[in-house]
Amino acid sequence: MGITRDELSRIFTDLKTLVGAYGDLGIAPLPLSKKTLTYLKGNITDVKNCTEKDGAPVGAPQFYSLEALRAHIGECTRCGLHRSRNKMVFGEGDAGARLIFIGEGPGVDEDRAGRPFVGRAGALLTKIITDGMGLTRDAVYICNIVKCHPPKNRDPEPGEIEACLPFLKHQVDIIKPEIICTLGRVAAQSLFGKAFKITSQRGRWHDYRGIPVMPTYHPAYLLRNPSAKRDTWEDIKAVMGKLGLEVK
Repeated sequence: MGITRDELSRIFTDLKTLVGAYGDLGIAPLPLSKKTLTYLKGNITDVKNCTEKDGAPVGAPQFYSLEALRAHIGECTRCGLHRSRNKMVFGEGDAGARLIFIGEGPGVDEDRAGRPFVGRAGALLTKIITDGMGLTRDAVYICNIVKCHPPKNRDPEPGEIEACLPFLKHQVDIIKPEIICTLGRVAAQSLFGKAFKITSQRGRWHDYRGIPVMPTYHPAYLLRNPSAKRDTWEDIKAVMGKLGLEVK
């Protein structure tokens, strides 16, 4: 019996994941040629002439856990942000969360800790989740468009977003949330394009690969502009309503 293209792609993906995991754990590499190991440590896939299906290239690797995806990413050098980062910030929370919060990128505090939203903006997001929504941080999933801190807190550049966005898509595919809440202009534009205007299009439901998305302001923006907290609370109440949570 022959092997199908999908089966071959699955084998290829699993082998790449295993090679990455061995590297992360400091285990001696598999008994493969240096050329093969170099190839397997490369970019996500080299499948040519793929067509799009459900937002991902046919033949692109699939991941069945966040741990496998994290192992595949490894100590990423796919864009220039790796040169100045301290720690990569993959994301944290419930792997089966009903709600994902997506920010733009790690700040200085997050870069030091290797965790998303742990600085002043993170404290405000945590307060929104716990005091406003009546949930815990562990009950949701929190991540960013890019996984490494952009120097001087600048916006991520298009090439940096392009390099990291496939990993965010995999996170969404693995978690399968009911709702996504984007935080700030950069996060929303990364999903919906540069034409997206956070000031006029926040507070309205959008769709990302079949998942309802509520764009709202970034907590860092709220710290600078406290008057926007009322609008953000309205957005969060809309999220709570769609999740069937009691709005106080």
